[in-house]
Amino acid sequence: MSPVPPATRVHPTIVSLNPCSDAILDRIAAPGQLLGVSSYSHDPLSSTMGIERARRYPAVGASVEEVARLAPDVVVADVFLPPATGQALRDLGMDVVTIGSIDSVATSEAQVRQLASATRNNAAGEGLIHEIEEAIASARPPAGARPVSAIVWESGGIVAGDTTLIADLLHRTGFANAAAARGLRQADVMPLEAMIANPPQVILATGDTRSNEDRLLSHPALAALPGTRRVHLDGTLLWCGGPTIIRAAERLAAIRRALPSTPATAAKAVKPS
Repeated sequence: MSPVPPATRVHPTIVSLNPCSDAILDRIAAPGQLLGVSSYSHDPLSSTMGIERARRYPAVGASVEEVARLAPDVVVADVFLPPATGQALRDLGMDVVTIGSIDSVATSEAQVRQLASATRNNAAGEGLIHEIEEAIASARPPAGARPVSAIVWESGGIVAGDTTLIADLLHRTGFANAAAARGLRQADVMPLEAMIANPPQVILATGDTRSNEDRLLSHPALAALPGTRRVHLDGTLLWCGGPTIIRAAERLAAIRRALPSTPATAAKAVKPS
């Protein structure tokens, strides 16, 4: 019996080369449809889907040879895929779907629908979007609650600007992006001195405080700030949409709910849940 042509298959086979699409496709693909995920998803520092789930699939690099060995019908990559690589994959008969970066819940939902349509999983895509919206609704602050000022402080002192997914999630879960309020944009740096001089109510530190680059995130001077809490936020929650939004919304809501009703007398480190 001859194989079913890709164009007529109910669910075309897929290889994903981006950790964000990895996590989405893991949730919406039909059984056996997703043949491989990006090597990033096998790295604990960059995986958004969790190592255990990622290791159910082969890790694939971005080379034509690695992808060709799995012979998928569809390859999902980001917009930075080299044009020559994309053309080589098309020459081998594969459809190449490219995804861009996202900056809000709305653009993430559009991305889920793009991947669901490209892989013929529209119903599953809508199901995931419903889960995302339910998680955000559950994470909303009580009506009339004042926003909690917060700064997402990343490796090397970088802050998150207001045109980012994490900023959108901060607003939706009861926080105000204090970095944006000070005129700082995405990837601007906030030095330790500036943080101490005008601290927010919550510092969401995403770096590894064991590294030399990120020692400022746990500098002893921060412990003397009255009314400020230092909380660890997993860096893998910042950039990807899809199911990552569910985890990020739950984490941010838990942080907000754990804050005292009166100003704290000293900054406290809170371990991730």
